[in-house]
Amino acid sequence: MPVYVDSWNAAYKGMLMCHLIADTKEELLSMVDAINVQRKWIQDEGKYSEHFDICLSKKKLAIQNGAIEISSKDLVRKMLAKKSNASHQD
Repeated sequence: MPVYVDSWNAAYKGMLMCHLIADTKEELLSMVDAINVQRKWIQDEGKYSEHFDICLSKKKLAIQNGAIEISSKDLVRKMLAKKSNASHQD
């Protein structure tokens, strides 16, 4: 299953940031381990919107490690699909 980074470039403390998501938490954590992002920075843990905000240098590393770049709109669509799938499993 793939990991995704979006095209969002938001300024934060002198850096440009984007989002990193995956289909599963295991994939997401495997990627942040590979690109040396601390797991404690996870956002919305356990929710359909679970993700990391990463700087562009980490985005480059993520892509080198197999992450797929998608638009911010597509990232939101993937999150909403994850939410829909989770609600159908309940």
